[in-house]
Amino acid sequence: MAKFIFITGGVVSSLGKGIASASIGALMESHGYKITILKLDPYINVDPGTMSPFQHGEVYVTDDGAETDLDLGHYERFTNTKTKKLNNTTSGQIYYSVIQKEREGKYLGKTIQVVPHITDEIKSKITDLSKDVDIVICEIGGTVGDIESLPFLESIRQLHLQSDSHDTLFIHLTLVPYIKAAEETKTKPTQHSVAILRQIGILPQILLCRTEKPLSDDIKEKIALFCNIKKEAVIEAIDTDLIYEIPLIFHRQNLDKIILGFLNLKIKPDPDLLKWKNIIHTLRTTKNSVKIGVVGKYIKLQDSYKSIYEALTHGGIANKLKIEFIKIDSEAMEKEGPGKLLKNVDGIIVPGGFGIRGVEGMIETVKYCRENKIPFLGICLGLQCTIIEFARHVCGLKNAHSTEFIPECPQPVVCLLDEQKMMTKLGGTMRLGAYPCKIIKNSFSFKAYREELIYERHRHRWEFNTSYFDEFKKNDMVFAGLSPDEKLVEIVELKNHPFFVATQFHPEFKSKPFAPSPLFSSFIKACWKYRKKL
Repeated sequence: MAKFIFITGGVVSSLGKGIASASIGALMESHGYKITILKLDPYINVDPGTMSPFQHGEVYVTDDGAETDLDLGHYERFTNTKTKKLNNTTSGQIYYSVIQKEREGKYLGKTIQVVPHITDEIKSKITDLSKDVDIVICEIGGTVGDIESLPFLESIRQLHLQSDSHDTLFIHLTLVPYIKAAEETKTKPTQHSVAILRQIGILPQILLCRTEKPLSDDIKEKIALFCNIKKEAVIEAIDTDLIYEIPLIFHRQNLDKIILGFLNLKIKPDPDLLKWKNIIHTLRTTKNSVKIGVVGKYIKLQDSYKSIYEALTHGGIANKLKIEFIKIDSEAMEKEGPGKLLKNVDGIIVPGGFGIRGVEGMIETVKYCRENKIPFLGICLGLQCTIIEFARHVCGLKNAHSTEFIPECPQPVVCLLDEQKMMTKLGGTMRLGAYPCKIIKNSFSFKAYREELIYERHRHRWEFNTSYFDEFKKNDMVFAGLSPDEKLVEIVELKNHPFFVATQFHPEFKSKPFAPSPLFSSFIKACWKYRKKL
């Protein structure tokens, strides 16, 4: 039977539960255990697919087409687990499922209540993931004390009560702030957070203390005493500039051994952490760097392009290069122009998005990269902007646009497919999840992947209008990747350019620090060559 690790958060949000959960997963794998990780989100949305990136950060897409929380990206980047729809459950999904069952008469006329019906539904979502794995790591979204989180906390309390003593473990991530004016580290927020958990009936056995300064023995003893845990179970989650160092930071404090001790599982005396040590060594010792411009419409929030930034870092690791990010709002690009904002970059990415705001700035960016021979990678909306720019300025289609932005566009080089036009629900028109792509030889993409058939993840509605195929080919655009039936364009490229690739899919979603996306690695390599020529 699988063991369960429940990770909660207190005091404030954004302490890093997702990265902590992923790091614990990495440590469990280093001891030879097969793990999976589940995120329970308390918001009422069925999924984050219709939520603004400014509110929620990026939407991470799984192979099976689920639009999920960005923390699932951390889970996949840090571990060998491949997440699916089951790995992200929201309050909206839970209530929707229970209400559907009630309407179908499956509760035999009973009064439907949070306990037991909602909590039973939550528990089934957790236990459904326990097949074929040794450990299920379950991250509870939100902060202890939030009204939305209470059904989830009640559910994991019940699971603990219904399990053997060594089958469940509660870990609580909390804040231990340093008050600069007083030059003191304060434990009271942690005490209050744990007190709230204890009132609910959950007794955390391990505390991860997010702190900007190391905790003294006195502080650890105080936290242990007031929170009713052992001193060695008070773990520093100290600030670091490299998130991939966190598994090693935890390991140095014996967190993996403490967890396995609580779960009564075998402990390897020398767990396999070599790949993490190699990654950190590369990141710490690398001297050369490249400047990458990211021109997007959600630049103001760091998490909006989380997987993009991480995939670029992975490409840097593969080429032993540091990445300097130049983040540029595409609306600012419209006002100030690429000549001013892009003059010092070694390569440029135009990432995904929806809506017309800032699109002309992206189109100007593509034009600047094409004309000035700057390495370029367009992703999703980046490909569509590439198509529009090429149509206008190379093919002579002056009114070219996407029907997403101009529904009655006279030259719709990007449009919905006929079958998509009949759908009305948001998400219904989306191409979501992993799809096959055939790559032609002698292309940038084939040199990167070294395979003729690849599978990458998608999240988009609009497609290249294939009635313009001949016009684009005549003007030397290379359709380097197509769907197997050759009806959908997946990759476009330009010849006689250091690197000019745009993809309809999102290669960043499958990139890992120890297995970088081939396309991102090749892009960074081209950026370094471009820099050396300057």
